[in-house]
Amino acid sequence: MPKHASHRAIGSHALRPESLMMGYGYDPRLSEGAVKCPIFQTSTFVFESAEAGKAFFEVAYGLREASPGEVPGLIYSRLNNPDLEILEDRLCLWDDAESCAVFSSGMAATTTALMAYLRPGDVVIYSAPIYGGSDHFLHHVLPTWGVTAFAIPAGERPEAYEAELRTRMAGRPLGAVLLETPANPTNGLVDIAAMAAMTRRLETPGRHAPVMVDNTFLGPLWQQPLQHGADVVLYSATKFIGGHSDVIAGAALGSKEMMAPIRGLRTFLGSMLSPMDGWLLMRSLETLKMRMTASMKNARYVAAFLKTHPKVAALHYLGELAADHPMRDVYERQCSGPGSLIAFEVPGGEVAAFRVLNAMQLVKLAVSLGGTESLAEHPASMTHADVSREDQARYGITPGLIRLSVGVEHYEDLIADLAQALDHA
Repeated sequence: MPKHASHRAIGSHALRPESLMMGYGYDPRLSEGAVKCPIFQTSTFVFESAEAGKAFFEVAYGLREASPGEVPGLIYSRLNNPDLEILEDRLCLWDDAESCAVFSSGMAATTTALMAYLRPGDVVIYSAPIYGGSDHFLHHVLPTWGVTAFAIPAGERPEAYEAELRTRMAGRPLGAVLLETPANPTNGLVDIAAMAAMTRRLETPGRHAPVMVDNTFLGPLWQQPLQHGADVVLYSATKFIGGHSDVIAGAALGSKEMMAPIRGLRTFLGSMLSPMDGWLLMRSLETLKMRMTASMKNARYVAAFLKTHPKVAALHYLGELAADHPMRDVYERQCSGPGSLIAFEVPGGEVAAFRVLNAMQLVKLAVSLGGTESLAEHPASMTHADVSREDQARYGITPGLIRLSVGVEHYEDLIADLAQALDHA
């Protein structure tokens, strides 16, 4: 561990994120030598002087730029808190981001980021299918504010839809782009670089439309969207980052410039994470690479089993993409691993899918993903129930589709459970 909390190297040797997770951003000398950061369960902080309080507020509210070497002071836990600041510093390391803001949920991160950039009359482009909560916000909340959402399908080249989008936009400004790749729940890929290039062609001159990527399925280990042209990376930190199904959290990351409106809006919406939940996420970051790697290895075995099972009509897993798959080049360029989310279809529609889900014994029937335990759910009637039947059919959310989040159990036990459950299909 480096001697100082902000050091990221030992001599000329750059430290990797999994090593920095053990102490980066935290100085034990400021907390009675505690090896782990304490929980700063406080609403407010005492100023050393009135002058110091004034200076802190000037920087916090953007009344002036911080002077060289000036560290923003602690004011109030809606604005800043040591647990959240250290957590944000550490999350930046994985995505090589300049700035991070953590939220009380993944939806809080997504909605705050969109609201920071969208204006009445704007268009937002999104990839489909997308998480059901995001889909609802796009189609049932944003229209009440005069924002219209247009979809392009995951798994296809975005430029094929450019002319159609331009026609549908009808001169309205493009406010933002929201991508989820791989898509939830089908694992369809979106070419981030191609989407970023198309966005630059569609946006209004003089107004930058941010490309936001929900990186929950693969991030932060197996995909870094900022490296491929994204402006903002979004997470449901409830999932892999938290990893123990015991905390609800979200995060947004990007450059300081892109994050400034998002951080500012978070202050006034009051959607920041709590100190306790921030502390739990710091705990989880220490084992993130081990957990995600173990889950991915398990998923490879499980996917290989499902691929040849006679009662599996279709398998959707990045680790099983054929060499001639139309998105194979995107996967190889954009992703460093296939992750641990699998979608598979059983013949017989909802009835058969329910029989399989009800027969599982080790795998738990629950929504969410990215925890240490394996979870399975029925997207069409659960996480994506609010998506129209027409759109479900269009984007591959079939009645027989099951989404499986593979955990860290022994893979042979998971396969045994799936084998007996599929006997009921």
